[in-house]
Amino acid sequence: MSLIMEGLIKAYQLLISLDREILEVTWLTLRVSGTATLFSLLIGIPLGTFLATVVFPGRKVLVSLVNTGMGLPPVVAGLWVSILLWRYGPLGYFGILYTPAAMIIAQAVIASPIVVGLTMAAIQQVDPKLKRQIVSLGATRWQYLWLVLREARLSLLAAVMAGFGAVASEIGASMMVGGNIKGHTRVLTTATVMEVQRGNFGLAIAISMILMVLAYTITFVLTHIQQEGGKS
Repeated sequence: MSLIMEGLIKAYQLLISLDREILEVTWLTLRVSGTATLFSLLIGIPLGTFLATVVFPGRKVLVSLVNTGMGLPPVVAGLWVSILLWRYGPLGYFGILYTPAAMIIAQAVIASPIVVGLTMAAIQQVDPKLKRQIVSLGATRWQYLWLVLREARLSLLAAVMAGFGAVASEIGASMMVGGNIKGHTRVLTTATVMEVQRGNFGLAIAISMILMVLAYTITFVLTHIQQEGGKS
């Protein structure tokens, strides 16, 4: 219990004192995970919409791959991304391994299947009667998709929250492709692991508390938007 209290006190002190290193790590965490989530939305929403609205040979295979990808272990994603970005790998020419860019790619790989799967489920849950009504009113393909997405917007916000939560809390991929380099690729999750390995459990608890506050704040804002949208 005393260890937990020590962590809470240190977290408070770090936040109140505006510790520069912690602020930099927190900002990098938000920037990397936020950008990865954005990329996963740009990939996941169109692909999820396509899989939910178009029937074609092999669709079940792709859907099964998406569902499998929703449970993809972060270390597996990190391994394959690191292989691709390795000096002698297919994408080694870009030289972005052990950079925030590599972390964004790995996290986007983790979050994209989640966004695809939840988007697909959200669109499939839209009332079929509404879909038929939209078509009967002569809506174009793009108008139809826009209206269906608008109807499913609350569930899509859940996809955003799930995607961000998955990447903000992962550790394996970030360590493998980022390397936990101080002032360059160290984020809150990797910093927590490092302090535990050093035996600084109080500081590790403090950093984990900051991560939890960050995740809760982002989720709270999105939940507020979601709930307010549900009243309209």
